[in-house]
Amino acid sequence: MSDIKKVPVVEKKMLIPFILVTSLFALWGFANAVTDPMVQAFKKVLELSNSQAAWVQMAFYGGYFCMALPAAIFMRKYSYKVGILIGLALYATGALLFYPAAITEKFWFFCLGLYILTFGLAFLETAANPYALAMGAKETATQRLNLAQAFNPLGLIVGLVVAQQFVLKNLQSDDIADFSVLDEASKLLVRTSDLMVIRNPYVILGLVITGVFVLFLVSKMPQSKDEGGIPKIGETFSVLAKNRKYVLGVLAQILYVGGQIMCWTYIYQYAEAIGVDSVTAGYYQMAAFILFTIGRAVGTYMLRFISSGKLLMSFALLAGLCVLGTIIIKGTIGLYFLVMISFFMSLMFPTIYGIALGDLTEEESKIGSAGLVMAIVGGALLPKLQGDIIDIGGHGVADTTILGVSEINFSFILPFICFCFIAWYGNHVYKKHE
Repeated sequence: MSDIKKVPVVEKKMLIPFILVTSLFALWGFANAVTDPMVQAFKKVLELSNSQAAWVQMAFYGGYFCMALPAAIFMRKYSYKVGILIGLALYATGALLFYPAAITEKFWFFCLGLYILTFGLAFLETAANPYALAMGAKETATQRLNLAQAFNPLGLIVGLVVAQQFVLKNLQSDDIADFSVLDEASKLLVRTSDLMVIRNPYVILGLVITGVFVLFLVSKMPQSKDEGGIPKIGETFSVLAKNRKYVLGVLAQILYVGGQIMCWTYIYQYAEAIGVDSVTAGYYQMAAFILFTIGRAVGTYMLRFISSGKLLMSFALLAGLCVLGTIIIKGTIGLYFLVMISFFMSLMFPTIYGIALGDLTEEESKIGSAGLVMAIVGGALLPKLQGDIIDIGGHGVADTTILGVSEINFSFILPFICFCFIAWYGNHVYKKHE
């Protein structure tokens, strides 16, 4: 452990490029946080069921799955910088598509914008995560990625503030007790106004990302060279498929992202079930993001003294206990447990990422990174499944009970299963590889 302390996490010559790459982590955190409350917003404005509204997350996280591998293959031939530029261009394009989507008032058009936006995020994550790992000594790679990822929650917090203060607070449909009873003319006026409110932060975001694109375009970014040449992609797939730590890491990442998005997206429905409005629920999500930020900082520091597998196992077990509290305990206390989960989730994504890629060469890491970014599809599939569970008794959030608890409480059995597997994976890594 003393050797790790002597090796700088980020060398001075890499500091500026590292800061630029780190800014990307905040940018996709912002997109994540702005999008989560949109599930609830679209549900009210467009009169959707929980399951239908979950298509927002299907589009958002499905884009990662579809584009991560093409992005990695592209970056094998070109550079991380080119991949980042393409990612920023797609990110801006998807965000700006919210302008015509609001004019047409078509739900599928908004989903298309999110889908293209996350094509860009897939490029950014596929490039930025292994790039951060490679910007220094291998001994401090996981610490370096945790440090870069520590700025992701800052983007989350800013994104949530924007969603809460400039979207949720200004939705007319949220002020109407029963939007469905309005006549069609009144609905049309409210819907048109609310969709414009939803549109604005994405259009502004698209313009900001365009500015970031220009900044990266004129900046010099270091590129490491692969002296042995690029192996055939089939050979790389074969190596990865035989790497048990990597394969299990991809599965753990699928379940982690699914668990994270379920705990963040359905905090609004959980709050609704106990009579808390969407704006107030946003404050609870804000508390969750702040705990997530603190947890990321605490976890990064603890990695200097505790092995990554052991710490991952410990945090996953504690997250699982908090989920049990969310399921079993009713009312505000259950909501407190749901918020607390974020502290223990904070360490998981970068730690699983660092563990899974830890033994790979740089070229293997480019494809391996794509597999881990594709794992973000868990954020599309599992929230949709949770939405189906919540809809068992109807379009409300507490229409029936399952095993003695309301359907919204019971639905959190899914993140509980996710964290149980992650705890097992952390223990497996600790026992077999550390």
